[in-house]
Amino acid sequence: MTRDAPPGHLREVVTYLQMTAPPAAGAPQPRLENLALLRARRPPVSFYRYLYDTVGEPWLWHERRRLGDDELRAVIHHPKVKISVLYCDGVPAGYGELDCRAGHEVELAYLGLIPDFIGRGLGRFLLRRLVAQAWSENPRRVWVHTCNFDHPKALALYQRNGFAVYRQETRIIPDPRCQS
Repeated sequence: MTRDAPPGHLREVVTYLQMTAPPAAGAPQPRLENLALLRARRPPVSFYRYLYDTVGEPWLWHERRRLGDDELRAVIHHPKVKISVLYCDGVPAGYGELDCRAGHEVELAYLGLIPDFIGRGLGRFLLRRLVAQAWSENPRRVWVHTCNFDHPKALALYQRNGFAVYRQETRIIPDPRCQS
């Protein structure tokens, strides 16, 4: 599908990637000071919205913004949804979310950094830690999707860290910047 999007809409290219086995141990990661990756168990909806909005705004994340508090709380408090927050020097630097509800597979549902922390190697660190957590669930596969609105290096980061593309689709979506 190569058609242009009508006014108020965007052309979104979504790329789906997967791993069907844990990645081989790669080169050791550089030492990053004052980092902590902590599991956020049953985070307040307001804190989750802060992370989601701050991380996702530059990349037009919009799906979770449309959820009401009760609907969002049901997802993020589900025992098979695992949210981890990356802290750098004591402040949130990003987060990732693993969705283990399917049982035989784990979706890396969200992964991103707060804009002030991009470019420091933290994305690779966060991704590798979340992939290790995902494989600790013993799934048949770990999968993720990205799109043309995500960070320009997102697709390459996933591929360099063991994910392989298995599908791509193009769709026309309402422009979330035009939604009230």
